[in-house]
Amino acid sequence: MAAIYFGLLALGAGLALPLAAVGAGIGQGLASFAALQGIARQPEAASRIQTTMFICLGIIEALAIYAFVIFFILLAKFPSAEQVTQLLANH
Repeated sequence: MAAIYFGLLALGAGLALPLAAVGAGIGQGLASFAALQGIARQPEAASRIQTTMFICLGIIEALAIYAFVIFFILLAKFPSAEQVTQLLANH
């Protein structure tokens, strides 16, 4: 049972950060694209669009940072090599 737990823990830690980075990259790209289109269509509203875009980019980046923190929390839960060998020896 513990082997399944550690396997799922490794899977979660290994997928959390890359998926968050890809998601944040796509989100930031779409937000920037939409802001550039809005500025191109209505240049007089550029400052308002740019301000809103920066707020949105900050929120998207915060979500990626949360995933980074969760990655390190999961990484701290991994057992040491000695604990793994003891666990495998007991089963």
